[in-house]
Amino acid sequence: MTASLALPPTPAETNNRIAAAVATQEPRLRAFVRRQVADLTEVEDIVQDAFVELVSAYRLMEPVVHVAAWLRRVARNRIIDRFRQRSRDDRVFDSGAPTPGELCDGPAADSTRPDVSYERDVLAEKLVDALSELPPEQRDIFVAHELDGRSFKELATETGTPVNTLLSRKHAAILHLRRRLKDFYSTMAD
Repeated sequence: MTASLALPPTPAETNNRIAAAVATQEPRLRAFVRRQVADLTEVEDIVQDAFVELVSAYRLMEPVVHVAAWLRRVARNRIIDRFRQRSRDDRVFDSGAPTPGELCDGPAADSTRPDVSYERDVLAEKLVDALSELPPEQRDIFVAHELDGRSFKELATETGTPVNTLLSRKHAAILHLRRRLKDFYSTMAD
């Protein structure tokens, strides 16, 4: 008996698989990213990057078996990269906002030592996880104010929500982040 070898998919079959994946996964992926990123332009960039990587994987003859999970992981990595880049550029927290150290008594934002750089990278990943646990209204105000640098007055005008309500939501978000990141900082202090 001869064993039959599976032929690689034709370019047309590959294109059909990619198109089907994009059609079915785009709304879910966009919603996943939107829950963690307030800036719609960045949401679009992250979603597009994930689909570009999907196309590249298929073109390199590395078809993805679990497309939805794979796309979420790629998007999550892009979100983490976004936090890391802002951290490196010292733009994560503006001058009027708490630094990572003030937020949770953690590593200084201006240190260039490798161990502190590693801690900041881990912090960025933990921060993304903690942010994803927040109710949308708390996460959105935290991201808009801290990461996008928008003022409370601007946000109040845009959303029709009183400034004090926005301040309260941000305060609740910071308390959650402090609780959530407390173990991280206690292990880094040891």
